Amino acid sequence: MTRSNDDAALRAFVESRRTALFRSAYLLCGDRHEAEDLVQTTLVKVVLGGKRHGRLDNIEAYARKTLVNTHIAARRRFWRRERPYGELPDNAGDQADADTGLMVRAALARLTAKQRAVLVLRYWEDLSVEATAELLGMRENTVKSHSARGLAALRAEMAADMAEELV
Repeated sequence: MTRSNDDAALRAFVESRRTALFRSAYLLCGDRHEAEDLVQTTLVKVVLGGKRHGRLDNIEAYARKTLVNTHIAARRRFWRRERPYGELPDNAGDQADADTGLMVRAALARLTAKQRAVLVLRYWEDLSVEATAELLGMRENTVKSHSARGLAALRAEMAADMAEELV
């Protein structure tokens, strides 16, 4: 493949997969702006990696792994532990229907970064245990335990959220 073909392939990848990467990023971090930044950083790394390595055999897997690794690395930074809040309203308003999607994303946000990454890759991206393990650089048993513990924690969080809503 020539250099111009490589550039065209990278450009086509970015145009076709940006939205899918954004969805995964949003599920990983739970914030639209942070997800946009995460996707942008990932795509820059993918493009630079493609140019540095000459060609990428599986650009989709490389991008997904870069997305997850960039997210996990960002969560390790000290400043990420602080959560600023503005003024909170006294009540949420009259919403008889709970938005389940918001509740799931909020519950996902309370999981550890690795559990969240495993759950997003396994159940949102629909990857196998083997593919998830390879992508995250973990053993398959570690992926299985993160899946089981993450799902249990997610269920507990959802049950607590739903119980609070009934009160």
